[in-house]
Amino acid sequence: MLLLLPACVQAAFSTDSIRRGQYLARAGDCIACHTRPGGAAYAGGLPFDTPVGRIYATNITPDRKTGIGNYSYDQFARAVREGVAANGDPLYPAMPYPSYASVSDADMRDLYAFFMAGVPAVSQPNRGSDIPWPLSMRWPLKVWNWLFVDARPYRVQADRSAAWNRGAYLVEGLAHCGSCHTPRGLAYQEKALSARDGSEFLAGNNIGGWFAKSLRGDKGRGLGDWSEADIVEFLKTGRNDKSAAFGGMAEVIEHSSSHLERTDLAAVATYLKALPASAGAPTVYSAARAHVTRGQLRSGDYRQPGASTYVEFCASCHRDDGGGFPRIYPALAGNSVLLTDDTRSLIRIVLEGGRMPHTVADTMAFAMPGLPQLNNRETAEVLSFIRSSWGNHASAVSEADVAAVRESLEKSHERR
Repeated sequence: MLLLLPACVQAAFSTDSIRRGQYLARAGDCIACHTRPGGAAYAGGLPFDTPVGRIYATNITPDRKTGIGNYSYDQFARAVREGVAANGDPLYPAMPYPSYASVSDADMRDLYAFFMAGVPAVSQPNRGSDIPWPLSMRWPLKVWNWLFVDARPYRVQADRSAAWNRGAYLVEGLAHCGSCHTPRGLAYQEKALSARDGSEFLAGNNIGGWFAKSLRGDKGRGLGDWSEADIVEFLKTGRNDKSAAFGGMAEVIEHSSSHLERTDLAAVATYLKALPASAGAPTVYSAARAHVTRGQLRSGDYRQPGASTYVEFCASCHRDDGGGFPRIYPALAGNSVLLTDDTRSLIRIVLEGGRMPHTVADTMAFAMPGLPQLNNRETAEVLSFIRSSWGNHASAVSEADVAAVRESLEKSHERR
């Protein structure tokens, strides 16, 4: 629903343009980063911990003093595409402008219409960063932008289908999937911004204490075992028969992808399924051995470390065959999230728990309780058991891995 705004404001933009801009803002998930818990939509204030210190999202409502109400279209487009504020200051690349650089002129104008005439103005001053000097100096960001940002709209690839190109435009652009799922270099730059840039694009990355899994064609660890329909269902509802969203991805689905049209989600799926597997990706799941663990547990054979902990805390939901209950409790057998080399997400979800997203398709969001009562050894053993059972062939989790995540979470809680 569009807002009732003064006629003098809405007169400059058509209702259709504002509505399209609202849809595009959802595709870009702008509200997730520019809204703090309990705060007004798009008014900023959400903290982000970066390698050099904490920064805070800015107010992007059309308030003329504290927001972007005085931005011309050209200033707005430059901020979104190039990461340069109206006063000439470079923005921190926590904003995914390297991805937004590919947004078309038509879509950019609709976005401008929405933020100028479809969002209520909120007077909320922006908060300065907590980055210490000299790291807080902005001029090095100009060099960073020169090195890593290609501020040109998306170029259609004539040898690809319309669906593939639409998917590429969304994944590489507004949806900025690479911001979380692509590994970053020493300068915190994404190592690849598109499928044309090589096999590191969407190959998985640790961000914000979570591991964003590979979206490439790797079997087991990526999307190699997912169909296009699986991807669409996951993005629309936050769950499918193979997995369920948690952490930051649950927020992305709740605020962004669940609101997109199925034709756009299908285009995203077409594009992602065209990505080949990462070079040298190992086989980490074999369905042929999926029955072995089930037989051991049903016979009361708990000799394997972690087995008894699994039966006590996990089996009632995820079952002795690791199959879970479709769309309620995710399967553990062959679950790509469980089979990644980076185990931080798995450890964190055991310690903290997790919640599926609320969506129109599934208003009931099931949650997993955290198990902080498990010590580091017990947590490592139960995760190692899961990663080596029902045909899973992932590496063991160490006590040191668990201790590091636990310490990180404790420090994060102290900063809040």
